[in-house]
Amino acid sequence: MYIPSRMRILLLRESREGKGKDPYEQVFQAAGLQVKSIEVLSFEFCNLPELRGFLSNPEEFSGLVFTSQRSVEAVGRCLQEAGERDTDLPKEWFNQNTFVVGTATAAAARSLGLTPSGEECGTASQLADLITQKVPSNGKPLLFPCGVLRRETLPTALSAANIPLTEVRVYQTIAHPDIETRLQSYFDEQGIPEFLAFFSPSGVNFSQPALQSLSAIDLREIKIAAIGPTTADAVLSAGLTVACTADKPNPQSLLAAIQANMAAATTEGSTR
Repeated sequence: MYIPSRMRILLLRESREGKGKDPYEQVFQAAGLQVKSIEVLSFEFCNLPELRGFLSNPEEFSGLVFTSQRSVEAVGRCLQEAGERDTDLPKEWFNQNTFVVGTATAAAARSLGLTPSGEECGTASQLADLITQKVPSNGKPLLFPCGVLRRETLPTALSAANIPLTEVRVYQTIAHPDIETRLQSYFDEQGIPEFLAFFSPSGVNFSQPALQSLSAIDLREIKIAAIGPTTADAVLSAGLTVACTADKPNPQSLLAAIQANMAAATTEGSTR
């Protein structure tokens, strides 16, 4: 499809710069788009001793559930602080279920030597459906490391299916201390992007005030893309309009959603 040569996309997410090729930037650049990632969130880990205690007793659980990369990182930190290598989980965990949402979380789980299911799931609701198909009711609990701001979708669905869940809140989300400076620098250097992509409800909640503090920016003039329906709901709750939503939380689906919106706008413009 035709893409304007100056089409700019701003992704409000942590880039993998310095950690190998960034999958989102790689996919968008290959499509001829000018893309930039800006990290807008920071994370503080908590309750790691409690998590470490659970990880040391795999026989008490039927598996693990991760709905974010940070939850997987918390497990890795527990192992590092214990003086072990990241892959040194008790071997029993490798024979149990590991459930994840999305490709990024699946990749993080694999880095610990786990074999995840749910990579194709784009939401906690879809993951809950997968878990209820694979895990019998009234068995051993699943261990669920999660964020302080985690939503009720997964626990509620599993409770309704009588699948026990042991929850440990292992990180809290805060605004990145340099969020306003980073955003201002981008807009000063690149101008206003055609698309702004949000990657989590927290990203919406912490970025919106920073964006609105930039006097030259009117968010109503920028098309907004969301990585999934939960993030799209957060955008709407913030009083903004969602131009498009990715079917799955991965680079290809987000690009496809943006390209479809661009194509529809081009068609609409040509018929006027």
